[in-house]
Amino acid sequence: MMWKELGIAFALLLVIEGIMPFINPAGWRNTLKTVSEMDDDTLRIIGFFSMVFGVLLLYLVH
Repeated sequence: MMWKELGIAFALLLVIEGIMPFINPAGWRNTLKTVSEMDDDTLRIIGFFSMVFGVLLLYLVH
């Protein structure tokens, strides 16, 4: 049962991740260029807060 839910979550992730390049490819490309120029510490901080927000959101939804 858990594998089915994990598959659903992964499919939704792909749908959500695909929205920006579909709607605004040039803006998405510029965003990726900006992110690629950030230093490692900044990316780690962004990643950390993204994970914390995701865990809190899962807690609230569940």
